Amino acid sequence: MSILNGVVHLNSVHLNNNVPLAEIPALVFPALLDTLIMVGIVMAIVVLVGIPLGALVHNLAPGGLFENPALHTTLSWIVSIGRSLPFLILMAAIVPFTRFITGTNIGIAAAVVPMSIAGIAFFTRIVENSLRGVPPTLVRVAKASGASPLQIIRTAQLSEALPSIIGGLTINTIAMIEYSAIAGTIGAGGIGYVAVTYGYQRFDNTVMLATIVILVATVASVQLIGDRLVRLTTPHARTEARAPRAARREASLV
Repeated sequence: MSILNGVVHLNSVHLNNNVPLAEIPALVFPALLDTLIMVGIVMAIVVLVGIPLGALVHNLAPGGLFENPALHTTLSWIVSIGRSLPFLILMAAIVPFTRFITGTNIGIAAAVVPMSIAGIAFFTRIVENSLRGVPPTLVRVAKASGASPLQIIRTAQLSEALPSIIGGLTINTIAMIEYSAIAGTIGAGGIGYVAVTYGYQRFDNTVMLATIVILVATVASVQLIGDRLVRLTTPHARTEARAPRAARREASLV
C-alpha cells in the first residue's frame, strides 16, 4: 500500500510540474531560435568547407582534373569515417577536441563542432556524387576553350550540378536539425533540450507534442524551400522562366 501511495505521489509531483499551456510559447520559441542559430552556423561551415572539399575529392579521382589516386583514397577514407559514426557516438568521442576548440562541452558552441564534422563529411559526398553526374563533354569543351582548372570547376562542374547540390543541401540541413535535437540531450539548448528536460523527464506530454509539431513544421519548411530552389535552378525551369519575359519584350517591340 505504501508503494502504491508513493507512485501516486510521484505522479502528482510530475503533474504539478507541468508547464502551463499559456507559458509554452515562451518556452519553445526561444528554443526554436537557438536551434535555428545552431543549424545556421553549422550549415555555413558545411557549405564553405564541403563544396571545395567535394570538388577536390572528385577531381583527384581517376579522370579528374588533377588525378592523384593516393591522395584521393586518403581523403575518401577520412570522409567515410566521418560519415560512418552515429552522431551520438561522434559527439561523445570528440568531447576533448570540442572542449579544446570551444572551451566547453555544453551549449551551442559545443554542439557546432561535432555537427559541423558530421555535416561536412555528409555534404562532401553529396557534392562529389553531384559532380559525377556532370557530362564529361562539358569539361572537355571548357578545357578546349582554355579555361583554368578553377574556372572549369566553377563554371562547368558546380554550375551544372547546382540543382543536385541544392537538393543534397536540403537533405543535409534537415539532418542537422535532427542532430541539433540530439545535441540538446547533452545541454546544447534548442528544441531537443526542451523536449528532453521539460517533455520527457517531467512527463509533460503537452510540451513534448509542441516540440514535435515545431520540428515537423521546421523540417517541412526547409524541404519546401529546398524543392523550390531546385526547380528554379534546373536548366529547363530557368528556360521556362525566361520565355515569358522574352515574349513580353518581343510584344513591346511590335
